[in-house]
Amino acid sequence: MLNLIENIINKKTKKAIGLMSGTSLDGIDACIIEIENYDEDTKYKLIEFLTLEYSLEEKNRIEKLCNNKTSTVEEICFMNTYLGNKFAEACIAVCNSANISIDEIDFISSHGQTIYHMPNENSTMQIGELSVIAARTNCLTVGDFRPSDMAYGGQGAPLVPFVDYILYSHNEKGRILLNLGGIANITVLPANSTSKDIFAFDTGPANLLINAITEKITNGEKTFDEGGKMALKGKVDEELLEEIILKDTYLDIKPPKSTGREYYTEDFANSIYEKGIKRGLSNYDILATITAYTAKTIQNQINRFVLPKNDIHELYISGGGSHNQMIVKLLKECLDLEIYLTDDLGLPSDAKEAVAFAILGNQFLLGKSNNIPSATGANRDVIMGKLTIPS
Repeated sequence: MLNLIENIINKKTKKAIGLMSGTSLDGIDACIIEIENYDEDTKYKLIEFLTLEYSLEEKNRIEKLCNNKTSTVEEICFMNTYLGNKFAEACIAVCNSANISIDEIDFISSHGQTIYHMPNENSTMQIGELSVIAARTNCLTVGDFRPSDMAYGGQGAPLVPFVDYILYSHNEKGRILLNLGGIANITVLPANSTSKDIFAFDTGPANLLINAITEKITNGEKTFDEGGKMALKGKVDEELLEEIILKDTYLDIKPPKSTGREYYTEDFANSIYEKGIKRGLSNYDILATITAYTAKTIQNQINRFVLPKNDIHELYISGGGSHNQMIVKLLKECLDLEIYLTDDLGLPSDAKEAVAFAILGNQFLLGKSNNIPSATGANRDVIMGKLTIPS
């Protein structure tokens, strides 16, 4: 057992699979990378990426787990193993797509699927059993990163800023890296910064409420607004938009902070929909307004908590929301920054988080810290993760 771990650690170049499933519940993102070194000397090459989509039934079952009114202990127990198998299938699928044998993979690093996050209680739960992934793939498997940060007083989120820092810091330009998953989060990288200068936080909703409204107005036929096309057919109700922003208490909390489905609930989305109907808005108008809400909350948080103390030049967008033309259009209109996709940094925007968790897993295996305390609020550098060894 120890020989297995030692042999992998001592390899100059390792092949790793990174796995990510976020709050949008689109599916499991899986990547294969080759990786060398650690910390600021990390070098990686993306070999393959794909998304193993969730069926509508799977998505609905996971959504029920995220709501304490519909979740049960029995269902959590079952879905933990079920998703472990699903994550293993994603590993096998990405290897098949790359024409690589699973035997060539040195380790797997999985974020898991968050079903509940309680940052103020230093508690969180991600499911997708690591033992199942390890057994199905016969690979060393790393995962369950967030609790380690929380054990040292952190919020367990956001975690990708560590990777943003070691890969994308710039000596002359201040940068913001914005990820648009279910929740929107930013990493702030001041020019010529050290890790202690970095901070990051969730700005509010990204696709979460947009997806909920899309499902509602299409009677479940669509689970997301592809490219923002439906929202672009509507007109933003500025009064309703301002009302929603003013009533959103999360926006007033100072960083470090994180949020999720526990706050931006289906009831939250439904209440906005009902207000829109009472105001005589069309379905497209409501969707346009909730889409603008994502862009405007990002603007709100950057203007309040970032720009007053930081000289920022560029903003790079990743995640599923980077394909939403309306969000990108509004961000370009309301922020006086050069705006790009992370593709312009050499990393496909859809693959960014899967790659990030492969890198976090590499840090763990090498016994190196992989959090940013100024981002999560932890009281020290932490080696986040847990290890499962195949038999």
